[in-house]
Amino acid sequence: MEHASDRLNPVALITGAASGIGAALARRLASRATGGLILIDHNSAALGAAADSMEQPPERVSTLTFDVSDPDRWRDCADFIAAQYGRLDYAVANAGIAHASSIVDHDFEDWRRVMAVNVDGVFLTLQTALPLMRQNAQGGSIVVVASAAGVKPEPGIAAYGASKAAVLQLARIAAKEGAPDNIRVNAIAPGGVETPIWDAVPMFQELIAETGSREAAFARMAEVATPLRYYATAEDIARNIDTLLTDPSPMTGATLVVDGGYTL
Repeated sequence: MEHASDRLNPVALITGAASGIGAALARRLASRATGGLILIDHNSAALGAAADSMEQPPERVSTLTFDVSDPDRWRDCADFIAAQYGRLDYAVANAGIAHASSIVDHDFEDWRRVMAVNVDGVFLTLQTALPLMRQNAQGGSIVVVASAAGVKPEPGIAAYGASKAAVLQLARIAAKEGAPDNIRVNAIAPGGVETPIWDAVPMFQELIAETGSREAAFARMAEVATPLRYYATAEDIARNIDTLLTDPSPMTGATLVVDGGYTL
C-alpha cells in the first residue's frame, strides 16, 4: 500500500471551507497539498477570506462558490478538476448546516434543506471524488465529517441527527466501493465544536445572553455535556481529519468520535 506521505504533489478538496473546521483544515493542508487545493463553499466573500488567511498557500488554490447540493455544479466541478489539476488525492466532505426542532414541530421545508446540504452534499462529493481518485495509481483518501449527533440521539435535532447518521452509513458504503481502487473512506464524528454552526441554534443564542459571551456559552455547554468538560476547537478537529487523510495505516470505513466523552 502506498503511504500518503509518499504522494508527489497531492491535490486536496474541502467543502464548507469558508469557516470553522473547513477553514482550519484548509490552513493545515496548505503546505501538504503541493499539487493544489480546491476550496468549496456557498459564501464567496468568506471563502476568499479563508483562502487569504493561509500562511503558505500552495501554488494553485481554487475557490469555487456553489451549493453542495447542486448536482449540475458538481459535474462542472469534476470537469474543472480534471482539466486544471488532472488528479485528486484527498477530499473532505465537511459542508453542513444545523437545525433544531422536534419531529412534531418540524417544518418539512427545513427538513429537506438540512437533508439536501448534509446528505445530498456528501453523496455528491463522494460521487465526484471517487472517479477522480480511481484514475490515480495511488488511489486516494476521503473523510466525511459527520457528528456525534449521528451516534447519540437527542430530542430536538431530528433533521440534523438523522442526516449525520445517514452520512456515517454512506461513508462505510463508499469505503467498500473504494477499497478495490485503494481509496480509503473514513468518517469523523465531532461532539461540540466551537464553530459558527452554533449561531443558527436558538438555544445557543439564549445561552450567550445568559452567560454574557460566546466563550462563556461554550464553556457552560462543555461543562454540562462532556466528562472532559471540553469542547473541541476547529483546529482540534482539523488535526484529526489530517491524520485520517494521510496516516499510512489501512484504516477504512471507520468512524473517529471526538467528543470529550459526550457519547459515553
